[in-house]
Amino acid sequence: MTTQEIWIYAEKHIGIIQPVTYQLITKAKEIAGDKKVVVILFEATDKNLEENIKEYGPDEIVVVKDDRLKDAMDSEVASLMAELAKRRQPNSILFGATVVGRSIAPRLQAKLNTGLTSDCLNLSFDSDLLVQTKPSYGDNIMCEIICPNHRPQMASVRPNTFEAKKINNATVTVTEVNDLAFKEAKRVKIIEETPLLSKSDSIANADRVIAIGRGAVDDKTVELAEELARKLGAKIGVTRPLTDHPKFNGEDQIGQSGNTIAPKLLINLGIHGAVQYTTGIGNAELVVSINKDPEAPIFDHSDYSYIGDSASFLEGFLKVVQ
Repeated sequence: MTTQEIWIYAEKHIGIIQPVTYQLITKAKEIAGDKKVVVILFEATDKNLEENIKEYGPDEIVVVKDDRLKDAMDSEVASLMAELAKRRQPNSILFGATVVGRSIAPRLQAKLNTGLTSDCLNLSFDSDLLVQTKPSYGDNIMCEIICPNHRPQMASVRPNTFEAKKINNATVTVTEVNDLAFKEAKRVKIIEETPLLSKSDSIANADRVIAIGRGAVDDKTVELAEELARKLGAKIGVTRPLTDHPKFNGEDQIGQSGNTIAPKLLINLGIHGAVQYTTGIGNAELVVSINKDPEAPIFDHSDYSYIGDSASFLEGFLKVVQ
């Protein structure tokens, strides 16, 4: 029998709980009603990341500790989570729509024979039914998707869609599970590693972002932008048309059908400012925009504006950045 539990997968990167986990806890508590908010945490025996999670006030944290989880593959985590889900029968399971979430969630979906809605922008409950809202038809409409006949209901949510809020003096139950069957998968041998421009695992979590639009797509400007990104420790992002560029792909896209970002610094290069893009940058703290068109809508979303050529701006900026 399905229990009235909303599960949240606790995503980690280099031993740190990712912000999307806290954001999902806050949203789940907001919509839970009489349902229980449960965080599922997989960690090695020498970690105690549940202490960080407690600050956001879930009802329960289920901790699976095993030293093999230090370098567990996504397929192994999905298998462990499937076994746990078959035991407790949750109503819903939420993931961040990150590289990790987009890998584990569909594996778990297949094992549980249920539905999964990816890249959601909102969640709500209609009684027992999870209403999952996401953009569709070229971002022109918002669809509400439900999974009425199967449980658990599964969804992934874009990072920075919801605000994370700590709860003072929250009472949180911690349950440790030690009897799951760890099914080891075949390992992938790493031949070579290429360092990223930023230490962040994805553009959604980056503190500094340089975004490139169609007005700055020439080779010289892209090279200058990459040089500045290296000096600032920034991630490169793009508007949707540039996902076809040889250097970029859909993981780099910012906007309604890409990533929602919340950096401390965002530099927009040659971006006109269509609503599909600006929807994804509303939480940026400091926005600097460069565009040749003085009437470009992007300036309405900017703290500082430069009317002119992106390459010239970058050359000047690089002279003063050590």
